[in-house]
Amino acid sequence: MDLRPFLGWLMSGVLSALLVAFPAQAAEPRNVLVLGRISDDPKAHYEQLKPLLDYVVARMGDVGITEGRILMARDVQQMQSYLRRGRVDWVTETASGAMLLEARAGARTLLLTERNGVSRYHTVYFARRDSGIRSLEDLRGRSIVFQNRQSTSAYFVPAAELLDRHMKLEILLSPRDAPEANSVGYLFARSELNISSWVHKRLVDAGAMSNLDWESTRRVPPSFKRDFEIFRETPPFPRALEMVRGDLDPRVAARLREVLAQASTDPAAADAMRQFFRTTAFLPVDAQTRAELDVLRTGAVRVVADVE
Repeated sequence: MDLRPFLGWLMSGVLSALLVAFPAQAAEPRNVLVLGRISDDPKAHYEQLKPLLDYVVARMGDVGITEGRILMARDVQQMQSYLRRGRVDWVTETASGAMLLEARAGARTLLLTERNGVSRYHTVYFARRDSGIRSLEDLRGRSIVFQNRQSTSAYFVPAAELLDRHMKLEILLSPRDAPEANSVGYLFARSELNISSWVHKRLVDAGAMSNLDWESTRRVPPSFKRDFEIFRETPPFPRALEMVRGDLDPRVAARLREVLAQASTDPAAADAMRQFFRTTAFLPVDAQTRAELDVLRTGAVRVVADVE
């Protein structure tokens, strides 16, 4: 007698019972506020996030929040899943990453984040003075180096600008690889110092980074900078944002906004703010900020669709 059909039915029944008994992880209890972060260094980021989360939770008892947790995601896609499933309530993110979460996971912008007294910055494109590069158009058939796939100023913004100019982006296998004549080849250097080093050593033709990093002597040493020339600077855009999932209880979202907005004037929050990526204030999202974010959102969505 062939028992395979019976065994198949039995195993299917057992599996169904297990799924009922041990369901996939669901949203946290309503008394728990979960702070999320996209991270390649969870341990270091946990230590940066925890003090401010503790500060916030201690002031949200009136809306039923009594506990805080941190959940890291390896990339934007995983954070999108967390938000859709209600596993994360509040996310701190760079502007382009935040706009992808808004576009793809229904996240809502809560506040603009000011770090080291700066709420906006812009992208600087640079090349060696002897490169012959004077504009973005001169990058056709040449190469540019970005930082990583999460960077707003050193990836999403410059990549979106090049696409807007009908320039095809082609990832290179190595600095020795060459793009097609009508394309712009790109690589990721992982750090701003590597970006400036690769351009200075002529491994790539141009680099892109934020104006803040450009002004840092640790990221662009003076011995490099005297051989460089900026050939393009973008308009400013928000530096970072605090986001919440779209279906978060409005009372919780409103109280979170209130606590964060007041934190910069509360001495009890000073150390937690400093550890939270050197945050100096949480600011309201006004019409100008929203307009800048809309531009970033369009660009980020296009980069993901056309390049990645």
